[in-house]
Amino acid sequence: MSCASSHRLREPRASHSASLLADGTILVAGGFRKGPDGVSQLYTATTELVDAAGGTVRAGPPLHDARAGHIAVTLGDGRILLAGGWNASGMLRSAELYDPARGRFAPAGDMVEPRGGAAATLLRDGRVLVTGGGDTVATASAEVFDPRDGRFRVAGSLIAPRIGHTATLLRDGRVLVAGGERRKGEVLASAELYDPATDTFTALATSLHDARYKHAALALADGRVLIVGGSDARDWTGKLTTTELFDPATERFTPGPALTTARFKLPHAVVLRGADLLVAGGAATVERVRPGAASQTIASLGEARYYDTATLAADHLVVIGGYDDHAQAHADVWLIPTGPASAPAR
Repeated sequence: MSCASSHRLREPRASHSASLLADGTILVAGGFRKGPDGVSQLYTATTELVDAAGGTVRAGPPLHDARAGHIAVTLGDGRILLAGGWNASGMLRSAELYDPARGRFAPAGDMVEPRGGAAATLLRDGRVLVTGGGDTVATASAEVFDPRDGRFRVAGSLIAPRIGHTATLLRDGRVLVAGGERRKGEVLASAELYDPATDTFTALATSLHDARYKHAALALADGRVLIVGGSDARDWTGKLTTTELFDPATERFTPGPALTTARFKLPHAVVLRGADLLVAGGAATVERVRPGAASQTIASLGEARYYDTATLAADHLVVIGGYDDHAQAHADVWLIPTGPASAPAR
């Protein structure tokens, strides 16, 4: 089983962002690749626009700051907020907004503090919650961006500092924050809930079954959250095949369907289609995962892709970039037909 790479980006990149625009194109922004010495990282301020229907690629407007490992959130008005991440100068506080109508980026001020590897969540009121992040040691701070005045403000504090965690919006407007790394070698099984009404975080009485970070999480149509893969404190040798389901009604985690392949470094390479999750990062294969059913491999990328992106558009799963087991970033754009969607549970 294989899937040919139909098109290529203008340059290889990993730890970039990919945001679907209203016209069906995908804005690919930032990222990094290894330098000629095979050790240093070269960060880019370039962007590219991928036509999801035909896969053609053209240059986009430049970022104000080169960045990788940043957050990217599509706001209610269609603009895209990019903030934080890393570049050659270190961890970033800067933020910028892409306006599709004007086709360019504009500075959006600074975050309260610099963050790389943070998690961002679009809240029901249109604000963006940004949690955790850090470098060698994670931060517990959180902040919100309000698009009405374009400012970041402090938003309470996490119970535990976290980087490489997930933050998922629930139906009732709260946010589930799960897993992550506190410091090198200390990976968390704990989880907490953010309540935007009180601007507070509350620790859950129950924990994940597996401590994990560099995982992915998506809210299902029935209101539960499926947490996928990641790694434990062993990092590369501790990649997980497990998934977990969080039920907001009981505030408990239960085991989910096992993955066909252990995978991590896939926070932006999992999408929901009907009742199925399509998992396209952290390994050499793409698989379909559905609670209550066995996972299935549906395509091969030839070799592993870490910190790639996956976007559902034009009846295709569009998988972009990422780096391989040799730490080399790639420029591949994979167009994978999704087929008919399974009906979501209600």
